[in-house]
Amino acid sequence: MRHPALLALCLLGAGVLAACNRGPDAEAARAAAAVNVIDETNLNEIMMTVADPGEAVAYFRRALDGAPDRIDLRRWLARSLVRAGRPVEAVAAWTAVGEHPEAGDDDRVELADALIRAGEWERATAVLNAIPPTHETFQRYRLEAMVADSREDWGRADAFYETAVGLTARPAGVLNNWGFSKLTRGAYAEAERLFGEALSYDPNLFTAKNNLVLARAAQRRYDLPVIRMTQIERAQLLHTAALVAIKQGDIATGKALLQQAIETHPQHFEAAVRALEALEGGTVRG
Repeated sequence: MRHPALLALCLLGAGVLAACNRGPDAEAARAAAAVNVIDETNLNEIMMTVADPGEAVAYFRRALDGAPDRIDLRRWLARSLVRAGRPVEAVAAWTAVGEHPEAGDDDRVELADALIRAGEWERATAVLNAIPPTHETFQRYRLEAMVADSREDWGRADAFYETAVGLTARPAGVLNNWGFSKLTRGAYAEAERLFGEALSYDPNLFTAKNNLVLARAAQRRYDLPVIRMTQIERAQLLHTAALVAIKQGDIATGKALLQQAIETHPQHFEAAVRALEALEGGTVRG
């Protein structure tokens, strides 16, 4: 008859011990662990955005050596290698991520990106084809568009670019890529429109500014567009327009543009000076 009472006392004692385990020291330890996780996450992001790319790679390699099973560290290492401009190593790192049991379709998309950076277009295509069509992300469609471009499958490229633009709030980069695709096809007016749209989202994207001048100059419109630009950028864009003019046989126009570029640049503009000297020396002929 005493057994129920004894059991109750035992349970009560266990409860008291559990409560002791949740005392101030245990709570403090848990709080410290949470802070460590936050600190590590912040440090990882700092290493990816601020630190020297080589130092970031070394940092994540050391971290992964200490915890080789952590997929997040594998991802950080792979991203750091991409940032450091080491695509072949990035391919190996993203492949290792994909072998982890927690890997997902986003990781496979990143592998495809690394493969494209490494020039392995066929492998990138195979990786993308293996991803379910239900995985609809900006990054996936951006890469699909690039692959279609590489195969000159213009219809699919345009469809993928259009889809990618609709899946991001920051489409400047993909609009610039789409415009460059149109530029290579000789669709200069469409390219000009896309570069202008890219600059409406990111007025500081110099690649799009330069491409916009290329598209206009290809139509023999050598005047600079009305866009935001620094004095150095203006000189560089005049130089770009000049080179297109010369290539198209408009030598007098090209010479005048080179002179403007030299006068506009706040420092010595060596490339423009050399081109002008070559023209005046009769090296380039229309």
